[in-house]
Amino acid sequence: MRGIEVDIGGYKFKNPVFVASGICGYGEEYSPLVPLDRLGGIVTKTITMRPRKGNLPPRIHELPYGMLNSIGLENVGLDKYVEEKLPSLERLEVDVIVSVAAETEDEFTRVARTLAPLNCRGIEINLSCPNIDDKALDLGRDPAFVERITKIVKENAPDKCLWIKVTPNVTDIGAVARAAEAGGADAIAAVNTVLGLEFDLQTGRPVFAKVSAGYSGPGILPIALQKVWEASNAVSIPVVGIGGISSIEDARKFFLAGARAVQIGTALFADPGLPKRMIDALTEHPEWLESYKKE
Repeated sequence: MRGIEVDIGGYKFKNPVFVASGICGYGEEYSPLVPLDRLGGIVTKTITMRPRKGNLPPRIHELPYGMLNSIGLENVGLDKYVEEKLPSLERLEVDVIVSVAAETEDEFTRVARTLAPLNCRGIEINLSCPNIDDKALDLGRDPAFVERITKIVKENAPDKCLWIKVTPNVTDIGAVARAAEAGGADAIAAVNTVLGLEFDLQTGRPVFAKVSAGYSGPGILPIALQKVWEASNAVSIPVVGIGGISSIEDARKFFLAGARAVQIGTALFADPGLPKRMIDALTEHPEWLESYKKE
């Protein structure tokens, strides 16, 4: 992958193409489809201190230009993840970014201290999931809170590459990105899903029990590009672009908007080979990684 390495937080990832959190479970589930050692890295399903059952079904609703999801961060919990899931990833020769969420500052501290000595490359703090009720995730819109949580995690896991995943459901994403940078983040991951709502016309009720859900897929591409543009112009640390990427052309737009790397999400449900093709294309055309040069 010579020529397309990307430096984030002082570590050179082999290329800028990552698999987004929540798409391929804990990572190993994707290994039968694509050689994981080709990827820049995998961002795992979000882990919380305690196991979560997630939201009541239905959890996914397909739309013409994407999908709504209301998973609710179902996961095995931190202890079981460390004991059972992370060791299997160590054998797959892929850089792992562990996505984590917590409800309190103390939980963020404990999560960071647990992951600090383990064999994962980095931590992505999910402060922006739209379909659960935890206060910390709602406060991801508050720059002061974002800076404080970022600082806590960085102080307790100083050797991990720290990414802060931010919400698009905010007026000034630049303010949130600057807060994460001030707290010690190594990168901004932008963006999480967009709040959306769908109704069942037969019942006259919302499709999801929690009413609102997270909208992802091609329909949010212009929104995500705008937010990445704003974030990349607000901070000096790298921005990892996420949202609606379904082709190499989409990824190129994120690089032009200022992203240093990208994460592929919803498109993998229909096209699991996309990341590999994207890496091959970038290897042939490393110039596509250049950002738009403003006059």
